[in-house]
Amino acid sequence: MNFAIRRATPADAERVADIACRNFTETFGPLYPPEDLAYFLAASYTPETQRAALEDPRYAVWLLEDGDEAIGHILVGPCGLPHPEAREEDGEIKRLYILARAHNGGWGAKLMNTAMDWLLRDGPRTLWVGVWSENFGAQRFYARYGFEKAGEYLFPVGQINDHEFIFRRAP
Repeated sequence: MNFAIRRATPADAERVADIACRNFTETFGPLYPPEDLAYFLAASYTPETQRAALEDPRYAVWLLEDGDEAIGHILVGPCGLPHPEAREEDGEIKRLYILARAHNGGWGAKLMNTAMDWLLRDGPRTLWVGVWSENFGAQRFYARYGFEKAGEYLFPVGQINDHEFIFRRAP
């Protein structure tokens, strides 16, 4: 395995869309009826939606690659979580996924550290992340970075509404 992290560019929109679909499907796909999963992926992870984020200077995506194959990614940007204290100028970890075959190699932490450095490049600010209520590993991961539960919301995947926790990290 020859892993490397690099910042994605708009030219990577299809690659980001592909790994986003693969990561979400591997991690959560079995939880949803096929039509709900297909609807969510088609609405959320198209090359066009990824390109829009990649072209927006308020967002950043890093890819974890094994040679020529993307096997993970992290997307960060302005906070869009439904919490009364969240502000758009706060940062949000919007996605952090790695294919299972690369778990437990420290790559999640490396992606997270890279993204945190970018989010905090202009100084301390509040950071947020939404985490599925049943993803205890992710909750422990974010807690190691100082995130604490600050709220809850429903995250729609097709006709299914997932119970999500909102975690916050104060400056």
